[in-house]
Amino acid sequence: MSFIITIGQVVRRSGVPASALRFYEQRGLIHSIRTGTSQRRYGRGVLRRIAFILFAQKLGLSLTAIAAELAKLPTDAAPSKKDWMRISRTWETALDARIAELQRLKRGLGECIGCGCLSLETCKLVNPADRAGQNGAGARYWIGDRRPR
Repeated sequence: MSFIITIGQVVRRSGVPASALRFYEQRGLIHSIRTGTSQRRYGRGVLRRIAFILFAQKLGLSLTAIAAELAKLPTDAAPSKKDWMRISRTWETALDARIAELQRLKRGLGECIGCGCLSLETCKLVNPADRAGQNGAGARYWIGDRRPR
């Protein structure tokens, strides 16, 4: 493991609180070694892994998905550009689908969502007698059910 840094240095450099670092370590996302007094020490490569975790979380990826990809990387060295490119390619499709879903939801703002609330003025026109509720629970039109025309 190259260049050993303390948890305090990782906190200052990454901007991530020590409690989050311990949580990430518990989940297997990052790794440390322990000194004789049980203090955590990290390889400098941990900063890249933490940056990746934060970036992936901003993309909306779950810690489970992040852990699955990080498990494929070396734990004793910083991942290479080739490693990052391989990971990013695997997530492009999922990210494109998420963007499309968010755009669909944005277009639907202010419209009937098929929840059966019957509280919006348009419900009696778009979803009379809670027709959407016949398809199941939840906001049916937002989860993908088609509105009857």
